[in-house]
Amino acid sequence: MSPTATSESIVLERRFNGPRNSANGGYACGRLAAFVDGPAEVTLWRPVPLETPLDAERHDDGSVTLHHDGVLLAEAGPALPLDLEPPHRPTVDEARQAARHCFQAPDLLACCYVCSPRRIDGLGVTFGPLPSDPAMTGGLLLADDTVPHAGGHVLPEIAWAALDCPSYAPPLWELERPSLLARMTAELIEPIALGQPLVAVGWTLRSEGRKYESATALLAADGRLLARSRALWITLRS
Repeated sequence: MSPTATSESIVLERRFNGPRNSANGGYACGRLAAFVDGPAEVTLWRPVPLETPLDAERHDDGSVTLHHDGVLLAEAGPALPLDLEPPHRPTVDEARQAARHCFQAPDLLACCYVCSPRRIDGLGVTFGPLPSDPAMTGGLLLADDTVPHAGGHVLPEIAWAALDCPSYAPPLWELERPSLLARMTAELIEPIALGQPLVAVGWTLRSEGRKYESATALLAADGRLLARSRALWITLRS
């Protein structure tokens, strides 16, 4: 640890997995972003282990790093507000239709806390192609009181998690190998209330080689933008 850094130990519970044995990327990003004021950008360098004490170090320049046994897992810092708008703002009914034809995740991600239909203790953000624009993803977030919350709103890291999976955009679905989240920038505009059906919508921004950039938004039933993010996905070599 650098001489001027302050450190805090955090543990990510097993419930919040993405791959079977490591944290959901959005959730991990959200936990680290909690140490940053306002919009944040988080880079994941390695899978973040579960049920393991991790060292979150805050530095004088506003950056935060996450370590385990001296190995850098992730780093975060302040970001500018995002200039992103969904190409189409689906209704709750359209998002529900998309979720009925949900994306079949690769085995590596099949039990993800956020999007797996198998998880009775999960967030339930299953997603599929929007009927009106199959190049976009759509799904619903309906958080109840089993979801980590405070003051009637989900914790910020849950909002980050909900923004993560729907950004796994259709171009990634046909690839032979799965992709993992490498970087995420998110802006939480309004608190996410419990018990209100929200639309999660994702779309592709650009791609180059094994790198795919995509975006996600969380929308209120009236179409109001509540949160948005930009994600970088990297397709695994093997």
